[in-house]
Amino acid sequence: MNLVKTHAFGNDFLLADERELTGVSDLTAFARAVCERHRGIGADGLLIFGRSGGAPTMRLLNADGSPSEISGNGLRCLAAWLAHQGPATEIEVDTDAGRKRLQLLGREGTRYTFRAAMGQPEQVRQESIDVSGAAVTAVTLRVGNPQCVVLGEVTTERLHSLAAALAVHPRFPEGTNVELARVELPDRVHILIWERGVGPTEASGTGACAAAVAAIAYGGAARAVDVVSPGGTQRVEWLDDGLYLTGWAEIVGEVRWIAPR
Repeated sequence: MNLVKTHAFGNDFLLADERELTGVSDLTAFARAVCERHRGIGADGLLIFGRSGGAPTMRLLNADGSPSEISGNGLRCLAAWLAHQGPATEIEVDTDAGRKRLQLLGREGTRYTFRAAMGQPEQVRQESIDVSGAAVTAVTLRVGNPQCVVLGEVTTERLHSLAAALAVHPRFPEGTNVELARVELPDRVHILIWERGVGPTEASGTGACAAAVAAIAYGGAARAVDVVSPGGTQRVEWLDDGLYLTGWAEIVGEVRWIAPR
């Protein structure tokens, strides 16, 4: 079958047309196989899209095969592929977190920049969570998917200890994405990401949105911030009608997957 390799700031996805998957009986196992870094093609997730009437649809499976409601970067990756197929300045996509609208701002080769309307953050609260006997102050919320943001020190050591523990903490029965975030300037937030079902990622669109909300609500940040992660910088605006995420996505190539016999 044909798959499309894409990435947004190093957060990479394999795109599969749902029509190509009619012979796949176990999508969880398939996602694990194709996303495996050394024995598959390699990706943070498998994004399955459809085009049968109405807006295009997307369904996301993480690298471990678990489902995810939405990915901001995956959304842009699919929009880039759709824009690559034909001229479009406005793209709407139906996700498990609702319909999302993207505006194409520019194109450079196979790299497409979009501003995406991500909707309002929900269930935003600050709470104390016990992690290995220590109380951790975190901001929990949903931006289509569950998020947990810890404001303060941002280090790789804390990512692999604190963030990894929070991602599978009993407080979050469905698991959660975790961001360590530091407000460097009123309009600049630095983050590291532990993504549910994946682990450390170079970038996350919904993670950038969540970190921005936490920084604005509890860290003194401005209503529009640059969110810097290892893969690059995305722009998040929290306006009256919701969150807007701006960044690019790039098409790497088309891949022919040869099913094991």
